[in-house]
Amino acid sequence: MEYFALLISPQRDLTPDEGAAEMAAYRDFHARAASAIRAGDALGPAATGVRITGGPDAPTVTDGPFAESAEVAGGYYVFDADNLDDALELARQIPAAKYGAIEVWPMADSLPRQPLEGTNWIALLLEPPTWSVTPGSPEWEEGVAQHVEFGAAAGSHIRAGAGLHPPSTATTVRVRDGETLITDGPYIEGAEVANGYYVLSAADRDEAVKLASMIPASAVELRQLAGVSGL
Repeated sequence: MEYFALLISPQRDLTPDEGAAEMAAYRDFHARAASAIRAGDALGPAATGVRITGGPDAPTVTDGPFAESAEVAGGYYVFDADNLDDALELARQIPAAKYGAIEVWPMADSLPRQPLEGTNWIALLLEPPTWSVTPGSPEWEEGVAQHVEFGAAAGSHIRAGAGLHPPSTATTVRVRDGETLITDGPYIEGAEVANGYYVLSAADRDEAVKLASMIPASAVELRQLAGVSGL
């Protein structure tokens, strides 16, 4: 089964030596977890991101920074794991778990992943915390039909994507002083939580915003992929 891991961390200003050590830690993690990692990347700064609300019929675009706290999404992974415990063990090893948190979500209705070329963006689909739609339910299938329409319109710009199971299935992992802390539910405190994502290929920021504005979701957080993971 595949799991989506969203890295949440403070925005940090690292010295060159600290940055090099951080990159080395991620390279070591990638070497150890290579057989389970299916995708992933760091995200560009929140200040250069976009938040889109209102849905496809009346989208409102707000430039970043848009986070209400000092901690924001800083990256993501897709893991292939036999079960949740194995996925959480992988999340525990992500360097960001030591100073932030990792949200782990079981994925549903994944799209085939396509090779990334040029400029790519992740669109995090956000809904209120009370949102709870079970995969396979009539409500879920209704949403799937809307996303099929989006897929037809966006075409080859969609390089990957998946729905996420309801917030009750999410698990948050932190590591503090060598101790692993696991709590039920998503980590982000706010008006919305993730319920899916797309990876979009676009010629530039304007085209990425245009594509993301077509996504059927209460809100979309659009962030450019840093392209540093090599995954």
